[in-house]
Amino acid sequence: MSDTLTLEVNGDQAWIWLARPEVHNAFNPQLIHELTETLTALQARVDVRVIVLASRGKSFCAGADLNWMQAAGELDDVANLADAQRLAQLFRTLYRSAKPVIARIQGAALGGGMGLVAACDIAVCTPAARFALSEVRLGLIPAVIGPYVAEAIGLRQTRRYTLTAETIDAAHALKLGLVHEMVDDSELDACVAQLAGHIARGGPHALDQAKALLRALAGGPGDDAVLDDCARRIAQLRQGPEAHEGLSAFLDKRAPHWQGGQACSEKS
Repeated sequence: MSDTLTLEVNGDQAWIWLARPEVHNAFNPQLIHELTETLTALQARVDVRVIVLASRGKSFCAGADLNWMQAAGELDDVANLADAQRLAQLFRTLYRSAKPVIARIQGAALGGGMGLVAACDIAVCTPAARFALSEVRLGLIPAVIGPYVAEAIGLRQTRRYTLTAETIDAAHALKLGLVHEMVDDSELDACVAQLAGHIARGGPHALDQAKALLRALAGGPGDDAVLDDCARRIAQLRQGPEAHEGLSAFLDKRAPHWQGGQACSEKS
């Protein structure tokens, strides 16, 4: 179907597979465009009742491709904001999908990857799954994904993990409510399919309206002004010196200056 994802329709279930395993399924402009377009196209398919968001390889999604983020920070104001708004539109489309979406998480879901999980209606992971809001360590903030994460785990918990960028293991993600189920690798697809089967038993219009009701009750990400403000914030930060330093340090495999010269580590 594309260089970044594949689509498999099995009965009334549409499985979207992120297919950039060599870069841990990180976002780039092509993936953002193609995932947004695929989600949009599926809304019109009467044969599809449930969408599953999955990924190839050992990681679910490592968030933004840092080379892309660094390049975006060099754009002029108009182009930089438009780039951020395209990412915001992806999350808006996912969150507002009339068809319920289940996240199938087999590995790391970092930054925007954690945002994808939060924007889905239901999330299932394996014990190896790991989550983090790692943006501040790159001189950025989880702006576009912030409303979805805050809705999923609550603003108080989002404060902690936004500021600390700690890694959240699968068991704790279950406790926080970020994921609904944790199952062994061998049971992951069966669990997702079973949940999809339960959902498909509901009326299509009822499911759409149930989601609309929940958005209205939740507040937050249902407000376009909030989402547009989030896009503006990330666009502005990407052009700043701290983001330049954080992204450069990560790509150079060194510690950014605000870590006081500490050695780089994969641990949080």
